[in-house]
Amino acid sequence: MALPNIAAYPLPVASDIPAPRAPWQPEPARLALLIHDMQRYFCAPYGEGDAPLGQVIGNIARLAKAARAVGIPVFYTAQKGDQFRPDRGLQADLWGPGMRAIPEHEEIVAALTPQPGDRVLVKHRYSAFQRSDLAELMRARGRDQLAITGIYAHIGCLATAAEAFQRDIQPFAVFDAQADFDRTRQDMAMGWIAACCGVPLGTDALLRRMEGER
Repeated sequence: MALPNIAAYPLPVASDIPAPRAPWQPEPARLALLIHDMQRYFCAPYGEGDAPLGQVIGNIARLAKAARAVGIPVFYTAQKGDQFRPDRGLQADLWGPGMRAIPEHEEIVAALTPQPGDRVLVKHRYSAFQRSDLAELMRARGRDQLAITGIYAHIGCLATAAEAFQRDIQPFAVFDAQADFDRTRQDMAMGWIAACCGVPLGTDALLRRMEGER
């Protein structure tokens, strides 16, 4: 039930991504950035080397810096360790007890440390919207678009994109700022989002939109 060891794999590039059904484009005045579950516990299964985790962390850091510079809200999700078993619910049946309440598990990786003004939401289920006030915080800031980065692409990132769509929030899955158990699962997640609920796009394309380029 523990997380698997994750071997290196190449991140997708734009030519690997199917065309989305949705016509949406990110707009800085409507957009929020989500950094999903980038805690040391969830990053630990990746082996030494740059691909894919090092590249993903670098791309998320670039997006977070650009977002803060232009006033785009930055949200994080982070689970708590030593969860009460009934509160953990069905996740315990699939993944076991999860992380412990120690810095080696709970901390966000150092390169992505939250900055003043960022909001860190306690994560309870796969979707970042479940039992959190993410939707309300976005609404209060006039935001109805969400760029999703982090891990894992086919689990929490995908569930968050699907729920965003069902809340009439336009989701953008940043395909080279997400990592997964393997490339097959990541490709599946991007394909499903493109077909059913959102727009996959790359870091460079999103940065251009954040900076006001068309």
